[in-house]
Amino acid sequence: MIPVTDHSALIVVDLQNDFCPGGSLPVPQGNDVVPVIQALIGAFSAGGQPIALTRDHHPADHISFQSRGGPWPPHCVVGTHGFDYHPDLVVPSRAAHFIKGFTRDRDAYSGFEGIRIGPGGEMIGETLADYLHHHGVETVYLTGLATDYCVRATALDALREGFTTWVVVDAIRGVDVKSGDSQRALLELAEKGAGLIESAR
Repeated sequence: MIPVTDHSALIVVDLQNDFCPGGSLPVPQGNDVVPVIQALIGAFSAGGQPIALTRDHHPADHISFQSRGGPWPPHCVVGTHGFDYHPDLVVPSRAAHFIKGFTRDRDAYSGFEGIRIGPGGEMIGETLADYLHHHGVETVYLTGLATDYCVRATALDALREGFTTWVVVDAIRGVDVKSGDSQRALLELAEKGAGLIESAR
């Protein structure tokens, strides 16, 4: 099992309905990661260690949408079903939530570009890096969707921030717009210093 130490944290990237089968921008087999991530949430919660969840938080006319010349169909628009976390995900009350891509004319893939929000959706202003450093985190474990985009970007920023970074390979899935994108992303992350690990090892 992944060691839950005093200086480790779990990051769950964009496990939202629009990125799962049936959503507007589905990741193939995106649902498969939910039980794996849920087990990790249970382990980190039991260990009292930080759990951070990131989420796309787009206005209806976001710059990443095809209607504005972007690459993607509308997705994760605030107030829609697609914006919500996967319904089978049980999130502890103590988890921290970070939103990204909330500015109409600016896209954001990495969770480290996000801002923490409070229980009522109010922006607290704390970044993911701030939150992790505040809690004495040295090692992060990355899970979620999608391998070749937001997981990749978040992992790269975690490395830049100086965290020992592990990508939990059975807790991620990729879009693979081009065949092999996810594998290439994992190779890039490994070359830049991230570790690749399975949740049960």
